[in-house]
Amino acid sequence: MPDAPRIRPIEAGDDAAMAAVIRAVMPEFGAVGDGFAINDPEVDWMHRAYAIERAAYFVVVDAGEVKGGCGIAPLLGGSDDICELRKMYFLPELRGRGVGAAMMARCLDAARGFGFRQCYLETLCGMDAAMKLYERSGFRRIDGPLGATGHGGCNTFYLRDL
Repeated sequence: MPDAPRIRPIEAGDDAAMAAVIRAVMPEFGAVGDGFAINDPEVDWMHRAYAIERAAYFVVVDAGEVKGGCGIAPLLGGSDDICELRKMYFLPELRGRGVGAAMMARCLDAARGFGFRQCYLETLCGMDAAMKLYERSGFRRIDGPLGATGHGGCNTFYLRDL
């Protein structure tokens, strides 16, 4: 029986694998072009991007390979007590296995540990399974974006008290 997927903090050696995951998953949902995270410079250096105060990024290792990840960081242009759940992407073979819920719990625990009081996220209509996960995890839809993420392509916004 294969080992269960494992969640751990990102390491510098994970950058290329995580960039490949992001670049594979986002086009599945039409999230390409200006205004989407796929074009963020940090996609190629996630370890360094999250090695800042009050930030963390976690990867999912399954069958010895990085197959997904998610992070939290202070919301750019937002209140000091709001973090953003960022870049949550999983390859298809991880989906439907409870990995999203486990990753969500890990990220929200980290956010609480950093002293955040709320967590914000933005996504795209059509990412139905992700939106169900967010809602099951206690996020509620809000009318518009918060902060200055630069992701004008996103059209669905959520907030959760921690």
